[in-house]
Amino acid sequence: VLTALDSAKAQTETRIGFVNPQAVLAKMPETRAIQQRLQNFAEQKQQELAQQERAFQTAVAEYEQKAGVISEEANQREQEKLGQMQQELTVAQREAEAALQQRRQELLGPIFTQIGEAIDAVSEEMGLTLVLNTTTSSGDQIILYASQEYQEEFDITDAVMRELGVFE
Repeated sequence: VLTALDSAKAQTETRIGFVNPQAVLAKMPETRAIQQRLQNFAEQKQQELAQQERAFQTAVAEYEQKAGVISEEANQREQEKLGQMQQELTVAQREAEAALQQRRQELLGPIFTQIGEAIDAVSEEMGLTLVLNTTTSSGDQIILYASQEYQEEFDITDAVMRELGVFE
């Protein structure tokens, strides 16, 4: 016979599940196409930077050839020009990295939203109070131990994939 205290305790019991969103993402059919698009975008940015880098190296080589025979004033102008080119190259590299991050977010954001909605649906269906991510964005494990029985009951990764229709 359950007492009122046992009943209240059962109602407030914390049920913790966990999921590996990276594993779910890897199974999503859209992921491969998105990765290809990101790779193409990154290669395009890399080619643009390489072209700018070659132009800078050419300007440096030309300066080095004439540095000893031009006036001090011309020398100063050339050095300033090279400094400006180097600064522009550094800015272009930062902008390319930012553009790649933004593109990644644009392409993956909707998929992460889908995964989040599937996690919500599975969590509600299972009556979970809390769901933990099993890994950090860099792949480091967060959950260092869960018993086999607990994993079988509360690892919702496969259930989330089924919810999304991507489970094999």
